[in-house]
Amino acid sequence: MFQWIQKEPLSLNLGGELVSLSRPLIMGILNITPDSFYPGSRTTEEEQIAERLHKMVNEGADIIDIGAYSSRPNADDISPDDISPDEEMKRLSKGLDIIRKLYPTARVSVDTFRADIAARCVREYGVQMINDISGGELDSQMFETIAELKVAYILMHMKGTPQTMMQQIRYEHIIPEMLYYFSSRIARLESLGVNDIIIDPGFGFSKSVDDNYLLMNRLDEFTRIGYPLLVGISRKSMIYKYFGYTPEESLNGTTILNTLALLGGADILRVHDVKEAVEAVKIVSKTIQSVK
Repeated sequence: MFQWIQKEPLSLNLGGELVSLSRPLIMGILNITPDSFYPGSRTTEEEQIAERLHKMVNEGADIIDIGAYSSRPNADDISPDDISPDEEMKRLSKGLDIIRKLYPTARVSVDTFRADIAARCVREYGVQMINDISGGELDSQMFETIAELKVAYILMHMKGTPQTMMQQIRYEHIIPEMLYYFSSRIARLESLGVNDIIIDPGFGFSKSVDDNYLLMNRLDEFTRIGYPLLVGISRKSMIYKYFGYTPEESLNGTTILNTLALLGGADILRVHDVKEAVEAVKIVSKTIQSVK
């Protein structure tokens, strides 16, 4: 019999809409960058952005996660000196204008570590969620800004920055260290009145290939924190480095890992390939229902 994590369904307040997580949600990735690690996700022109957006929505994406800089390992442009706030906002505005024109009620997450950018996206475009790869470490004002904006916040685990994270992959005991990381930051967020927090273990960020598979094996330990769990492993190096090929060849591995993540208790899957993720959710849900 399949094993899966059974827990009480959680929910998120997304812009005043109470969204149930009784069914895991699919977050589609919209990269407004010229240099994402997966070339198939790069969109810089308006026609490309609109085409990808239509595809993700039609395939069943529940949330669109838009980002304007690359957080790939060793990324040069993660430095504030390389991609200025003005350039980041310019890229985001292009994508957000298209989203709000074509799908004005879409649930949107913005992938940024800058508090000022987060505030502008929420106030000018009605964004309902901020996805911060740095867990508040790259901008000391982020937590206070999230509390003021009253939006959902994705709290990801990473050590260092994408420039340095792969030099910081040594852990004494990775799971306890990560649980402490989350608990300490959640306490700060809760003290500020932030209620809608999503936990992201940060697969591929400051972790070796073996670390990533250990995290997947023990994913259920993060569900015990009591907040929704997001998993983002789409076409990442834990797949293509393990097999010795490329992100373009990593869809099958992604689907397998997404399935394992769902069985481990994931509430949100962040993906490049929405159709395949939607199918994984449906198959896992059908299998679970059949044995109740």
